[in-house]
Amino acid sequence: MNFNDQDMKLLHAITDLDMIPAGAINIRRDGEAVIRVSSPNIKVYPKEDKPGLNVEVKPGTKNETVHVPVLVTKAGFHDKVYNTFIVGEDADVTIIAGCGIHNDSHSDSGHDGIHEIIVKKGARMRYVEKHYGEGKGRGKRLLNPTTVIRVESGAYAELEMIQIEGVDDTFRSTVAHVADKANLKVIERLLTHGEQSAVSEIDAYIEGQDGSAQILSRSVAKDKSSQVFKAGLIGKTECLGHVECDSIIMGNAVIKATPQLVAEDARAVLTHEAAIGKIAGEQLIKLMSLGLTEQQAVDTIIDGFLR
Repeated sequence: MNFNDQDMKLLHAITDLDMIPAGAINIRRDGEAVIRVSSPNIKVYPKEDKPGLNVEVKPGTKNETVHVPVLVTKAGFHDKVYNTFIVGEDADVTIIAGCGIHNDSHSDSGHDGIHEIIVKKGARMRYVEKHYGEGKGRGKRLLNPTTVIRVESGAYAELEMIQIEGVDDTFRSTVAHVADKANLKVIERLLTHGEQSAVSEIDAYIEGQDGSAQILSRSVAKDKSSQVFKAGLIGKTECLGHVECDSIIMGNAVIKATPQLVAEDARAVLTHEAAIGKIAGEQLIKLMSLGLTEQQAVDTIIDGFLR
């Protein structure tokens, strides 16, 4: 399969894998599928009309995982891919996605992932998407994911969106539609430093009676980086929704957080919390009294906050 040390480092950063696992998997590198395997219950196959793939999970499938990471290693390469995930009725599956970019050049490299996710009636899905960039070149590492998810009646979906480090610019768009008695949970964890910029826009439409949605964001902005977080909950019927945004700001960074609640029915119960602040001095003092340097104390607090 011809994966070098650099490929495996990127793969580990975004999936925690140290070897190619058994089961359903698709690894895309520099615009091409270098490995694609289906399992008895999960079919992975390419789209016919545009770059990308379809992943279909059979109804009733339980406790299976499919890996669909993307690697970008060519200088100045920009990848664009369209993926569709369909989780069959009453299935229970984990999808491990994400993108790692290595760029040592002076040209920008990037990846745009356009994802459609359908979680069928009564199914459960956990989707994990990690972004990571590295390289010594002046060229930027750009990641712009777009996700549209539909959570059907009685289903549960959890989206875990993580930006680890090294991504210069990102624009993330997530739109969700939640049906009756369905539940959606979106967890976002983000770290920016230097002059990096990150924008995240999430809109969750709770369209079915007794549906619910949670949007939880934790972020750290260092140096001169900037972050914009916009989260909207639109309650169209009797439903529950909550938005929570907690951020640590350091140096000369800028963070803008805009939670938005729209109730289109008197029975909709929507709430939000937002907090932006620096690391508390007493936290640093406590850790430094245990023998840590100031930088070690800061790193420990940030790691715990983003966990």
